[in-house]
Amino acid sequence: MIKIEKRFFFILAFSMSLVVTLSNYLVQFPVKHLALQNLLTYGAFSYPIAFLITDLSNRKYGTKTAKKIVYIGFILGIFLTFYFSTNYSDLISVRIAIGSGVAFLVAQLIDVNIFDKLRNKVWFAAPLTSSLIGSTIDTFLFFSIAFYGTGLNWLTLAIGDLLVKIFIALIMLIPFRFLLSYTQEKSSA
Repeated sequence: MIKIEKRFFFILAFSMSLVVTLSNYLVQFPVKHLALQNLLTYGAFSYPIAFLITDLSNRKYGTKTAKKIVYIGFILGIFLTFYFSTNYSDLISVRIAIGSGVAFLVAQLIDVNIFDKLRNKVWFAAPLTSSLIGSTIDTFLFFSIAFYGTGLNWLTLAIGDLLVKIFIALIMLIPFRFLLSYTQEKSSA
């Protein structure tokens, strides 16, 4: 049983790192279909999965371990971002990596705390509320750090990304509910 617990922990931590790295790469590309290039980047589609991972780890292991998964995801994700997708001769690319790290860490740790306070409410209250608040904080922190003063209409991109993140947060309730049956809830710790 302990081996399975450790394995699930590492799956969550690795998944978190992968989502962070993928999202940091995809945020550099605006969606050019349906005239959405000024409203949306591809990173908006992958990043909300980080909140699902955080919320599942919080439900399964409690706040202390959920924060460990956030820290592991942060360290590996930022390392991989700096290594694979940062162009050091491009200031915006460096700002994307820094903005991502700051926004991710702040938003995910806030998510963990909000989730913990709401964990005993109806099953969807904790993941939905913590993801919505975390996504809002993450979006505006990231876009302001990465793109403020660049001439890019970052506020419009942030709003577009946030709307997609909210939509995906609602969709993420489906796998969260399904995966609840595979995770034995742990009380706050």
